[in-house]
Amino acid sequence: MIAALKRLAKRHWPALSIRAILLATFVFVAALPGVGAVFLRVYENTLVQQTEAELTAQGAVLAAAYRAAWGAPAAPRDDPVADPPRIDLRADPVLPAAPAPVRTRPADPRAARVGAQLAPIVRDAAAMTLASTRILDAAGVVVAGRGDVGLSYAGLVEVRRAASGRPATVLRTRFDDPYNLHSPLEWLSRAVNIRVHHVQPVTADGAVIGMVMAWRSPRGLFVGIAQDGGKIAIGIVLIFATLMVLAGLLSRGIARPIRALTRASDAVARGQVSIPESPATAAIEIRELYSNFAVMAERIDARNRYLRDFATAVSHEFKTPLTGIRGALELLAEHDMGEDDRRRFLANATADTERLSRLVQRLLDLARADMADASDAHCDPAAVARQAGVPGLTVTVTGEAPRAGIAAEALATVLAVLADNSRQAGAGSVAVGIVPLGDRITLTWHDDGPGVPPGDRDRIFLPFFTDRREQGGTGIGLAIARSLLSASGGTIGLTPSATGAAFAIDLPVA
Repeated sequence: MIAALKRLAKRHWPALSIRAILLATFVFVAALPGVGAVFLRVYENTLVQQTEAELTAQGAVLAAAYRAAWGAPAAPRDDPVADPPRIDLRADPVLPAAPAPVRTRPADPRAARVGAQLAPIVRDAAAMTLASTRILDAAGVVVAGRGDVGLSYAGLVEVRRAASGRPATVLRTRFDDPYNLHSPLEWLSRAVNIRVHHVQPVTADGAVIGMVMAWRSPRGLFVGIAQDGGKIAIGIVLIFATLMVLAGLLSRGIARPIRALTRASDAVARGQVSIPESPATAAIEIRELYSNFAVMAERIDARNRYLRDFATAVSHEFKTPLTGIRGALELLAEHDMGEDDRRRFLANATADTERLSRLVQRLLDLARADMADASDAHCDPAAVARQAGVPGLTVTVTGEAPRAGIAAEALATVLAVLADNSRQAGAGSVAVGIVPLGDRITLTWHDDGPGVPPGDRDRIFLPFFTDRREQGGTGIGLAIARSLLSASGGTIGLTPSATGAAFAIDLPVA
C-alpha cells in the first residue's frame, strides 16, 4: 500500500525549485505565530458572542414573562429579540465598570407588582446561568433583583438605549482600576477583565413597559480552551502534520538527493563510474545538478579511458625509435665497421631522433589544444584558409562567410594538419569551400590525392594511428585538429568522396 502510494506520488510530483520549497516552508513557519494569535482572537471573540447570545436568550425569556405578568399580548415575530450577536471584541470599545445604582424616584407601581411576581424566576435563572439579572421599569428603576430593588440604572448608556425600544449590548470592565493594575493575562486575552452587559426592552402596544438587564463575564479563554481541548488538539495535530509534510518535502526535494549525489561523487573519485537517476521528487535545481553530474561522470570516464589508451600508445610510439637509437649506439660502440655502415647507423639514429622530436612537438600541440580557451576568439575563415598552403601543395579557396568563433591560430593549425597530411599522401592541390548556414559555417577540404583507404576511415582520428610512419607521420595530427575544434564548439569529419580525401569542418559563427 505504502509502496503504491509512493509510486503514485512520484508520477504526479510537481517540479519545484529549491527557492519555492524554502519560501513555502519559511512562510508557513513564520505565519504560525500570527495564525495562532488570530485563532486565539477569533476564538475569544466567539466566546464573548456566545455569552451575548446566552444573555439575549435569557432576556427574551424574562421579557416574555414580564409581558405575560403585565397582561400585554405576545410579541410579534419580527420583534428585535431575535437579532444575532453583534458584539465584536476586536472593534467595540470597552466601557468603564458600571457605577453603582442610585436612588432617584419610586418605581412604577404596576412594574413593581410584576417584579415581585418575577423575583423567584430571576433568582432561579441567576443561579442556573450565573448571570446577574435585574428587572427594571420603563424609567430604569430596579423592581426585581438581588439587593438593588428601588435603585436606578437610568444613567447607563445601555439602559438609555433600551428605553428607546432597542436591545443594547455593551462591554464593560469588571471592576474599576484607578491604579492601572492590569491582570497579568490581559496581554494574551483581552476578555480577562470584561463583562458583557445586555439590556432587553419589554414593549407593549409600541411602548416600553420595562426592561430586563443581565450581565456576566464571558467564558474564560483558558477555560474555553480546556473545554474545547479535543478540537484544539485536532488543529495542533494538523499543524504538526503539515510541518512533517514540509520536512519530508525538504528531505525528498533537497537533502536525500544531495546525499545520493555525494555517494555517487565519492564512487566516481574512486574510479567507479556510477550515474544515479534523478529522483522524481527532487527540486528543479537538484535535477539539473544530476543531469550535469551524469554528463561530467561520462566525460570523466571517457577521459580516463582516453588517458589509458593514450599512455599505452605514447609508450609504444616512444619505445620504437628509442629501441632503434639504442641499438645503433650499441652497434657503434661494440663493433668496428666501415665508414658507410657507420654513416647508415648514424642516419637511422638521427631519423629516430627527429621522429621523437616531432612526437614531442605534436604532444605539446595536443596539450595546448586540450587547454585552449576559445570563449572570445574569432577570425575570418577565408583569410586563414588562403594561408594554409605548404610547399608542393596549392590551396584554392572559394566562398565567403562571417567571422567564425575560433582563434585564427587554432584554425591555422587545423588546416596545417590537413595540408601536411594531403602533401604526405601525394596530393598536389586542395579545394577549400566556405558556406555559411545560419549560425554555423561549413568549411570543406578536398584534395586530389589517393584518398583514405576504406579500412582506415573509422580510425584516422584515433591518436597515433598512421600508415605513413616512414614518411614522418606521427598519427596525432587529426586528433589535435579535433581537440582544437572541439574547444571552440566546432567539429571535423571525413566525408565520402569519389576522388581524393574530403573533410568537412563545422564552425560556429562568432
